[in-house]
Amino acid sequence: MEVILLQKVENLGNLGDKVKVRPGYGRNYLIPQGKAKLATAVNLAEFEKLRAELEKNAADSLISATARARELEGKVITISAKTGNEGKLFGSVGTVDIAEALTQGGTRVERKEVRMPQGPIRVAGEHKVELHLHTDVNVAITVLVVAEE
Repeated sequence: MEVILLQKVENLGNLGDKVKVRPGYGRNYLIPQGKAKLATAVNLAEFEKLRAELEKNAADSLISATARARELEGKVITISAKTGNEGKLFGSVGTVDIAEALTQGGTRVERKEVRMPQGPIRVAGEHKVELHLHTDVNVAITVLVVAEE
């Protein structure tokens, strides 16, 4: 299945690229999310008319993500959690907890923007967490998990 990308898609291509994808990926993810259209002659002509507007929108989203990254760069957030004797948490600190702490701190962050490849935090201490704000913008923050009294 060939599609035209309406925005940059990580590990696939840039805006305006005509790419070949598996039918399920195109039909179930790219097209419903508004990230692509089928590569037909009608859709290609329509895309060329809208190309300038789509490029402007992509540039605006990159600028806003870069501004948010500057705001978040080097930020340290503190989350308190119940711990056992050796500093192990009863439960864990996950993406939802980090996103809520950042939002309460004044910067709106979605849960899906928090990347934790090692899984949730299960030990008190200082941890580095990466935020994926845009396909081209990543920023690292420090999460300090302290024992709740």
